[in-house]
This record gives sequence, structure tokens and C-alpha cells, in this order.
Amino acid sequence: MLPKVFPVLKTPAVLAIVGGDTVRIFRHGAAPQATDRPYVTWFEVSGQPYDQISGLPCGDFDSVQIDCWSMDDAQVDALATAVRDAVDAAGFANRLIINQRDPDTKLYRIGLQADFINTSR
Repeated sequence: MLPKVFPVLKTPAVLAIVGGDTVRIFRHGAAPQATDRPYVTWFEVSGQPYDQISGLPCGDFDSVQIDCWSMDDAQVDALATAVRDAVDAAGFANRLIINQRDPDTKLYRIGLQADFINTSR
């Protein structure tokens, strides 16, 4: 459990959109209140070790939700595409689960869910 999401998302394409002075990729599904846009949040939806009777688990299966946020519709599409490409390049299955505009903040949000499978313990 505890998937390695940051190294997967820190690709040149993602960083070109959420980089700058500070990288705006946040764990636990929330960003600080005054965060510049666009940004990415992520959290672990579920995690399960590959248990075995003869010893420690030989790996983990983690489902992670990655949300892309922007004030601009085209920019959130570009960010979600860069995130999807980063997850695909790392060899993890992913799918679109949310595509909406938040009624309170007016931010555009595209959410992906990715299956991080780690078999190297």
C-alpha cells in the first residue's frame, strides 16, 4: 500500500502545466486554500496487499483517484491528458470517473482512477 504517485506524475508534460515555482500536486485529495491553478490532487481509494500464508505480502494493489483542477476548460483537458499519459507510460490501468464543474468554486475538474500494482517488495 502507499502507492508511489508523485514519481509517476512528475513528467515533463504534467510539470509544464502544474510546475513553476512550486509543483502543485497534492496528496490526501485536497490543496491548500490559496493554491494557484491549475493543480492536481490525489488520494488512495482502496489498497490491498497480496497476502500469502508463507510470509509478508509479495506486493500491493492500490486504487488511486487523481483529480485535475483548473479555471479553464481547455487547460483542465490538457492537464488530464498529461496525467493519463503519465499513468499509461508507467504501466498502470486508468479510467475517467469525473468530468464536471464545481458549482461553488467554478473550477473545472476531471478525475481519473488508476490501479497502482506493485509487486516489488
